[in-house]
This record gives sequence, structure tokens and C-alpha cells, in this order.
Amino acid sequence: MSLADKLAHTEALLDTIARDHAPVALANSFGAEDMVLMHLIASRNLPIGIFSLDTGRLPVETYTLMQQVGERYPGHPIRVYYPDATALEAYVNSNGINAFYQSVELRKSCCHIRKIEPLKRALDGLSAWITGLRREQSPTRQDLTDREFDADNGLMKFNPLIEWTEKEVWEYIRTNDVPYNSLHDKHVPSIGCAPCTRPIAVGEDIRAGRWWWENPESKECGLHVKASPLKRPNA
Repeated sequence: MSLADKLAHTEALLDTIARDHAPVALANSFGAEDMVLMHLIASRNLPIGIFSLDTGRLPVETYTLMQQVGERYPGHPIRVYYPDATALEAYVNSNGINAFYQSVELRKSCCHIRKIEPLKRALDGLSAWITGLRREQSPTRQDLTDREFDADNGLMKFNPLIEWTEKEVWEYIRTNDVPYNSLHDKHVPSIGCAPCTRPIAVGEDIRAGRWWWENPESKECGLHVKASPLKRPNA
């Protein structure tokens, strides 16, 4: 399937989501894929909300892009959600500021406070949410489809770029002058919190720079763990 065909499918899917699954929002973490979707939503003026999770430890480049996006797409403001201060203080005071390096359990606890709990608040009241997940990104995403029922959060979840390749994402960004995170120019294809993100070497998996001290099979924060079989929405 060509990029033109994939783009047409993605645009048609976004139109369907906006029409049949309101209220709906895109989770924008300011990676390349999310910026493609942000641009598509804004350029087509779709009634799809945008939200982002500020963990409190994002790279400065991500905050710079966040400001740029607000100026580039003023008609689609991004609502930002933050970790619960009390829970975060308790975690840091009990375990240390960088406890996530010590074990997978402590890392996932940190992710839960900084990402999972804020996501629950972001999704409250929505019928569906949209992500920039792609199948080729990691071993943990091989079985994902372009739509599924998110059992953990009780709503539909859509992945409109699931079949896109990294090359196609960047072709779209360059062709349409889409703003992107400058960390991508420093060999950082997958961007999360600053302490948990590093550049990758030639030949490494594109998510090798995320939680690089862990095995690939554990490299999810919990936002995108598939917990139920596919359930398609009514047409």
C-alpha cells in the first residue's frame, strides 16, 4: 500500500471517528507520529480535542515544541494534565528522585503516577481516544490494530497510523512542513521523559532509547498495554 493510500485511509478514519465517536481526543506526546495526526486534525478542522500529559520531567525540546504547536494551531488548543502532587511527593520522598532506574516495578510506579493517573483524568467523559502508535515501533505493538476497545479505560481507542512506516511519517512531515521535536534530529526517534530517553545507535530498534536498561518486552509505561480482544465499534 502506498503512502497516498495509507493517508487516504487515515483521513477517512479520522472523519469517521469525529462523526461517530464524539467526544474524542488525540493524546499528543509531541512525537513525530502525534504531530502528523495533530496536523491532519487541524488542517481538516475536525472536532477532535487534543490533550497532553506533562510528567514534570519532559525534555526542554518537548516544551519548546509544545509552545510552537500552540502558536501554529491556535484553533486546536492542547489541554495539559499533570501528575497528582501528593502522590508524586510521596513516591520521590520514599524512593528517591531517580528510583525508576532501580527496578521495573519502581519505574512502572513512576509511570503510573506521572502518566497513567493523569491519563484517566484526561479520558474522563470521552467516548474514544486517538494515539500515534505504529506496529513497527516495538515488539509490544505487533498485535495492535487501527481500532480496539480499551477495556482498562472503558472506551474505544484508535491508532490511525498503525500501518505507516517511519519513512512515511517523515515524508509526510517534510512535505507538509509539520513542526516536530528537535530531538529527532539528534538520533532520538522515540521521546519520553528526559531521564528515560537517549539517542540510539545505527541499527538499533527505534525504541531502543526508551528505558534502555530494561528488556524490550517490558518497555511500555502502561498507557498502551492491550488488555482485551478486538472489539469493533458499530458502523
